[in-house]
Amino acid sequence: MNLIFLGPPGAGKGTYAKRVIEKYNIPHISTGDIFREAIANKTELGKQVESIVKSGNLVPDELTNALVEERLQKQDCENGFILDGYPRTLNQAQALDAMLQKMHRTLDGAIYFEVDEETVVNRISTRRTCSNCGKVYNIITLPPKVEGVCDDCGGKLIQRDDDKEEIVRSRYEVYIKNTSPLIEYYRNQNKLFTLDGTKGVEEVMKLLFNILGGIEKK
Repeated sequence: MNLIFLGPPGAGKGTYAKRVIEKYNIPHISTGDIFREAIANKTELGKQVESIVKSGNLVPDELTNALVEERLQKQDCENGFILDGYPRTLNQAQALDAMLQKMHRTLDGAIYFEVDEETVVNRISTRRTCSNCGKVYNIITLPPKVEGVCDDCGGKLIQRDDDKEEIVRSRYEVYIKNTSPLIEYYRNQNKLFTLDGTKGVEEVMKLLFNILGGIEKK
């Protein structure tokens, strides 16, 4: 099953993807994780990505497309995948269509988790990340057992620069501006499914699995 998860930062795409990959045994491909790995490794691409992310802007299409195409050709994607955070622009969507066509594959569905700006700001600005192992917490909905300390490795929890409110609002504005055309693009292909991302995780998951079940039957 080849899927795209759409939605602004903080929509819960990563949380929902984890549940889906457990059931369908397909990889969750997050461009955010790919970018963070490049930044951590201090590669030339990583340095470019770091500067762009800190400013609240999106990584240029040509860089993102190259990373995604390379990833989709790996063996673990043979039975399908979930793309999370890609495509974000119409150009990226068209590039993805071209990639899949070369691989003799098709996209099964684009799942859009719709969330308003204030909900996104509240979710992300309260997010904390372990400076050692990278595990993510939320001080309201998923706090660590000891304040400021990672449950798994004891590392210090920090607020990433791109999780601060002013950057979150900028990211949301950029996301909506660039992604609105995608909604129509996939709707016109009859591949768009919209879910209310402000609802509870279990309610969203129930609706999501119903959608995926319908896709399987086609």
